[in-house]
Amino acid sequence: MFNKILVANRGEIALRIICACKELGIRAVAIYSEADRNSLHVRFADEAICIGPPQLSQSYLNIPAVISAAEIANVDAIHPGYGLLAENANFAEVCETCHIKFIGPTPDVIRLMGEKEKARAAMKQHGVPILPGSDGVVASDGEALEWARQVGFPVIIKASAGGGGRGMRIVRNEEELSGLYRQAQSEAAASFGNGDLYMEKYVEHPRHIEFQVRADEHGNVVGLGERECSIQRRHQKLLEESPSVQVTPEMRSQIGDVLSKTLSVVGYRNAGTVEFLMDQDGRLHFIEMNTRIQVEHPVTEMVTDVDLVKSQIMIAAGAKMADVLQGPVVHRGHAIECRINAEHPEKFTPSAGKIATFNPPGGTGVRIDTAAYAEGTIPPYYDSLIAKLVVRGKDRSEAISRMTRALEMFIIEGIHTTIPLHRRILADPEFRAGKFDTGFIERFLAKKLEMAG
Repeated sequence: MFNKILVANRGEIALRIICACKELGIRAVAIYSEADRNSLHVRFADEAICIGPPQLSQSYLNIPAVISAAEIANVDAIHPGYGLLAENANFAEVCETCHIKFIGPTPDVIRLMGEKEKARAAMKQHGVPILPGSDGVVASDGEALEWARQVGFPVIIKASAGGGGRGMRIVRNEEELSGLYRQAQSEAAASFGNGDLYMEKYVEHPRHIEFQVRADEHGNVVGLGERECSIQRRHQKLLEESPSVQVTPEMRSQIGDVLSKTLSVVGYRNAGTVEFLMDQDGRLHFIEMNTRIQVEHPVTEMVTDVDLVKSQIMIAAGAKMADVLQGPVVHRGHAIECRINAEHPEKFTPSAGKIATFNPPGGTGVRIDTAAYAEGTIPPYYDSLIAKLVVRGKDRSEAISRMTRALEMFIIEGIHTTIPLHRRILADPEFRAGKFDTGFIERFLAKKLEMAG
């Protein structure tokens, strides 16, 4: 086992990783920018090193600064968390060169899954269902038009090197293809430094469902079920739950088997999430793989009682899956997570500033992952997530009731938050019936505007 781990992240996920290290008897080293000097992850780490000014490029994304901190602290390993450098193959490579264990997949696998069209080809080769689309990068709008005619409109153009909705355009006819292709290419180049694009058939009104996997360094891969992630705005998830009401036990078993075989062949290791779209006929289609711990990992932890972060560390230290799991994975009940962001609940504008009151809920089946506290400050430089409120119930109905109660008891004053939005979502008949897709939030907000007008 490792003696000391550097946590290459900030906020709630940095604190989450520090907690896992403490429970495993490992010393945790925090890094922080000048804006995060008073953050809880700094306070609770065994050591903390300032790596630069608030700007991401000069602190948390500054690979030389992060590696220097790791060498100064003489750590055995680095846990990247999510976002920031977590899926940066170059960073993982530098860690290897410096003889520091990167807690995640190998650089080659990160690179493979990061180049979306190559990941798609690898999944297709091993029997994972994918959408009809281009065989690799489409080099021009003319080539894009040829592919669109083959698969049929509508199609979606996607950035090969990125995600999060950037470098992505839906094309519904030939006339708009050329202009949208150029828009997507420019946005991809600006966002990711790579303007390569690929194409897929566009699925109308899909559900977004992802499967959590873990793999040790001995070729063993285990699936931990799925998460329903369809409640999202502009490709950013707002609420997740597990299990999905649309995934049958047969489908779960079939996809789990295919993914286990595929990931074993490609040499995957550590935690990962494979994302799918489900069409209106209930068929799943691969879209991408995230080679890191997910923001929403507590949803899976709540229904499996498996500590995903501790298992990441144990796997990276060489443990076999049998030693990590110590028995079969059993799913119990239903879990829901609400991402509480420092944003206006209707305008979605950022709301940085000082927290005057912070009173989180508690009680049976309630968990909160946060690094926020009363009198603490939400800086304007980073992601707006301030807390993840997670509940578990014996079934979906109880989980919804428990989350409704927990949201009512969650008091944050001094800044705007999305708590009021989540309360309205939980009360919506479409959500409560489980009959929603990725267009839910747009319809939900439009309906609210109609009622107001």
